[in-house]
Amino acid sequence: MEKGVAASKDEVYELLETEKTEFGKPISTRFIIPEEYLWKNVTNRAIGLGEKITEAMRAIAKENPELGGVIDVVDFNETTGGERTLSDDVLYKVALILNRTRLGIKDVEPDILGRAYEYMIRKFSKDSGQSAGEFYTPYEVGWLMVSLLDPEPGDEVYDPACGSGGLLIKSQLYVREKGGKEPLQLFGQEKIPFTYAIARMNVIIHSMEADIQRGDTFANPKFVEDGRVKKFKKVIANPPWNQDIPVEIFERDVYNRFSFEIPPGNTADWGWIQHMYASLKDDGKLVVIIDTNAVSRGSGSQGRDREKEIRKKFVEKDLIEAVILTPENLFYNTTAAGVILVINNNKPEDRKGKILLINASKEFVKGTPKNIISKDSIDKITRVYENFEEAEMFSRIITVEEARKNDYNLSTSRYVSVFEEENHRNVDEILEDLRVLSREEKEIDAELNEILVKLGFEGFLNSRVENP
Repeated sequence: MEKGVAASKDEVYELLETEKTEFGKPISTRFIIPEEYLWKNVTNRAIGLGEKITEAMRAIAKENPELGGVIDVVDFNETTGGERTLSDDVLYKVALILNRTRLGIKDVEPDILGRAYEYMIRKFSKDSGQSAGEFYTPYEVGWLMVSLLDPEPGDEVYDPACGSGGLLIKSQLYVREKGGKEPLQLFGQEKIPFTYAIARMNVIIHSMEADIQRGDTFANPKFVEDGRVKKFKKVIANPPWNQDIPVEIFERDVYNRFSFEIPPGNTADWGWIQHMYASLKDDGKLVVIIDTNAVSRGSGSQGRDREKEIRKKFVEKDLIEAVILTPENLFYNTTAAGVILVINNNKPEDRKGKILLINASKEFVKGTPKNIISKDSIDKITRVYENFEEAEMFSRIITVEEARKNDYNLSTSRYVSVFEEENHRNVDEILEDLRVLSREEKEIDAELNEILVKLGFEGFLNSRVENP
C-alpha cells in the first residue's frame, strides 16, 4: 500500500509491525481516516466547508486518540459578533492553493511545520512576531544549539519551553544523522495551547515519540519525581527573553529550583537557567540561548544585583563551559543578538576553572528580513567549542579568576574584539605628505596656466579659484 493513503485498522497495525527504521520506529506515521473525511471528499464543496472541516478533524481525532487535542482544537465555523472568522469562500480558496502541491511524506522537507511556521512569522512579524517569536527558534540557530549539546543515542533530552518542538526534533535528527541506533527520549513543556498542539503534531509527522506536556513551567512543572523536578542528561531551550514573572512564583516554589538566588521579577532569564540546571543530572549538560545582557547585567555597578549574584555562583561553581555571542537580527521578535550558554556538570579535566568565550557576531549571511548563520559558520563555532581553542578575533579562554576580577561580566565582546585595530600614522609623516601635495598642486597650476594663456584665457585660473 502506498504511503499517505487511508487504510483499515488491521492494515495499519500490520504495517506498524513490519515497517521499521534504524530506530525501531515506523518509517512513516499512519492514521485511520474514514473515507468520508479524506481531503478530496471534504474540500470538494464551497458551501458549508468550515463546518465540514471541523467535523472531519473531530472525527479523525476520535479514530486516532494521539491526535486528540492537536487537530481538533480549532472550530473552522467559528463566528465573532455574528460574522464568520473564516468564511467558506476563504477556506475554499486556501484548499485550491493547497491542491496545487503534493504534500506527501516524500514530497516535503522533514521540518515542514517548523518551516511553515517560520514563514508565517516572517510574513506577519509586524503583527504577531513579538509573541510568536518568543517560542520560535530560527532553523540554523536550532542546529547550532543541538550541535553544541551533542546528544548521544538513548539520552533523555528536555526542553522546558519547547514551543513548536523544533529543538527536540532537531536533537533526534542530529542523532540519526550521526548513525545512532537508539532513539532519544524526548520531553517538553509548553504553556500556550496552540503552540503545544503544533509541538505534538510536529513530533507525530516526524514519526517520533515525545512526552509533551502543557502548562506553565515556573508555576506548574509537569516533570516531577519524589518532590523534585525530574533530572535529564541533556537540557536545551530558547525561553522567552526578559520575561516578566511575579517574584512570588519563585518565592513559593516547592521544588528548590531557585536556590542560587530569587531572580528579579522583570527578567526571568536566570530563572529559566536555574530551572534548567535543577533539571540536569550530575553528569549532564544544558544549552540555552537568552538575551545578551543577561551575562553582564549588574557587573560593575554599586550595590547588590540579583542577576549578578546568580551568575557569580554559576561561575564560582565552575559550571559555565562556554558563552557564545550570536549575530544580530536572527530572531523575529527582536533585532538584538542572543547569547548561548553551555553549562556542563561534567567538564573535562583540562577545561576545569576555565570558560570559553566565542564572539560569533560576524558569522552571518545577510538575509531579508533576517540574517542567517551559514552551515560553515555553524561548523566553525562547533569546532572551536569542541576543541576548546582560542582563535584570533573569534574566541578566547578565560579563567574563573579573570571572570571574578571583571565582576562576573561574561560579555564576549569585552574579551574578544572582532574589529581590526586602526593603524595611526606619525604626525610628521602626514605633514610631509601635505607639503609634497601642496608643491605638486602649485606645479600643476603653473602648467595649466601656461596652456590657458596660449588659448586666450589669461587670468581664468585665478578667477576660478577666487569664485569657485
